[in-house]
Amino acid sequence: MRISYNAPVTLTFTFIAAGIRLLCDWMPGLLNLLIAPPVFDVPWIHYPAFIIHILGHSSWEHYFGNFSLMLLIGPILEEKYGSKQMFYMIVLTALLGGLLNAIFFDTGLIGASGVVFMMIVLASFVNVQRGTLPLTFLLVLVLYIGQEVVQAFSNDNISQFAHIMGGGAGAFFGFMVPPKGTKESTASSSFL
Repeated sequence: MRISYNAPVTLTFTFIAAGIRLLCDWMPGLLNLLIAPPVFDVPWIHYPAFIIHILGHSSWEHYFGNFSLMLLIGPILEEKYGSKQMFYMIVLTALLGGLLNAIFFDTGLIGASGVVFMMIVLASFVNVQRGTLPLTFLLVLVLYIGQEVVQAFSNDNISQFAHIMGGGAGAFFGFMVPPKGTKESTASSSFL
């Protein structure tokens, strides 16, 4: 029996983020380069952080919290949508989260929780037929996103906005991006 690299985007993302977390243990200043800035008036060298903030995590607990869920959901989504589409969805979610955070908030952003919430909501669409509204989607909205809306009023140093925005991105992708192998998918070659 051999080990298969069954979800290349999810696994690569997991390993890169673990390597960065390990480097941050040895070089704590590195984490500051990964924080998506809370404003646009920063040196150009900080602009990549609007996307790469998803690779940095403030602690191992933060990392494990995000990637334990991502490793459960990511392979299913990669099988359903394809690795290329998942890569695009992750990058767009990261960019949207980083940019919107800078527009609306005065705090930096770090971590992959927006991407995790995108995956949680997107997973509720996995076995849905076009033209139907999945009950799982509605329940996920109430349970996951509803909880984030309530917790947004607490002062816990967690960006509920990133979670809510990620969930919104997952809903958008669930409605707009056809899974690979469907008639919609083959008619419109790809989302991007």
